[in-house]
Amino acid sequence: MSIHLHWFLPTYGDSRDLIAGGHGSSMRGDRPADLKYLVQLAQAAEINGFEAVLTPTGLWCEDAWLTTAMLIGNTESLKYLVAFRPGLISPTLAAQMSATFQWQSRGRLLLNVVTGGESAEQRAFGDFLDKRDRYARCGEFLDIVRRLWTADEPVTVNGTHLQVEQASLARRPDPLPGVFFGGSSPEAGQVAAAYADTYLTWGERPEQVKEKLDWIRGLAAAQGRTLSYGIRLHVISRDTSEQAWAEAERLLGALSPETVAAAQQSLARSESVGQRRMRQLHGGGEEYAGGADARRLEIYPNLWSGVGLVRGGAGTALVGSHAEVADRIAEYAHLGLDHFILSGYPHLEEAYIFGEGVRPILVERGLLDDTNRLDRAAEPVRTAFLPRVGGVSAS
Repeated sequence: MSIHLHWFLPTYGDSRDLIAGGHGSSMRGDRPADLKYLVQLAQAAEINGFEAVLTPTGLWCEDAWLTTAMLIGNTESLKYLVAFRPGLISPTLAAQMSATFQWQSRGRLLLNVVTGGESAEQRAFGDFLDKRDRYARCGEFLDIVRRLWTADEPVTVNGTHLQVEQASLARRPDPLPGVFFGGSSPEAGQVAAAYADTYLTWGERPEQVKEKLDWIRGLAAAQGRTLSYGIRLHVISRDTSEQAWAEAERLLGALSPETVAAAQQSLARSESVGQRRMRQLHGGGEEYAGGADARRLEIYPNLWSGVGLVRGGAGTALVGSHAEVADRIAEYAHLGLDHFILSGYPHLEEAYIFGEGVRPILVERGLLDDTNRLDRAAEPVRTAFLPRVGGVSAS
């Protein structure tokens, strides 16, 4: 088997510390997410063998379509997993944008469809449907997009939420972009089973992840479909386990009780089933209130819930030595997970640490194909010339 490694583009900014917010709340890092920095991040991901980078969507970050389009020319093979919200764009326009992106990037587009978990944020965008109707509309949206990509005749649909008449594309995307989709509610499961290529989950304990994958597999099988599966995790990997946990301790120690309390108060209002599951992993911050000890938030060997104290969405990290992190990735892979979307603080430095520390172990174990990595070892490393001693080089 060969897994797929992906990285993350923090288009709200980056930092050496955990950034509070997200999932409908504002976020801002110490390093602005300007184009110069995002180019560095994209190139670091490509150099270290990541297949794609996920770009988020929401009020709290920069627009994913525009940002990734500006990065295409600065990379050679890196794909862009563009997150977008189907309720905020015409399905015909989305299908057309996908085709343009695929053509101009030579096939480097992937799509992360985000239905939108928070009604307050959706209303800010002008979307006033409730959560159940948003999922119903999402299904109609993906049906129209898929038909526009593949049908030989113009597409006419008169759905409950969306209507198009005699729609067609001058250019179709080639290859078709993979559609990534996540969600833990019953409505999300039905949409994923019917329309997704890859189902995404956030990082929970392996037994919880297995339960969720079995659920989606059953729904997909009922529709005669087979999906691939992915997981979203942060990572803190170091030469030794002690160094990794010291870094987790540093990140936790930089938080204040007031920051954690404010973040948890905001996240407690979330409509997202997945977000509620993330909060349950750390007890809504109660463990932190009992004392800032990173190990108390280890909910499974090398699985740390500390990120979710302040960050919405993906709230867990793999923490440990490079070998231990590789062990956990292997454990998740054996559950049937193909795609690992990772990130770290800060994303630039952590891309190199993971790429140079964990990736070779995954390759050695046969879990990863090394062809995606830019060949940085093509030329031998030469030592500096030293003075010759007695006519013989000192080296």
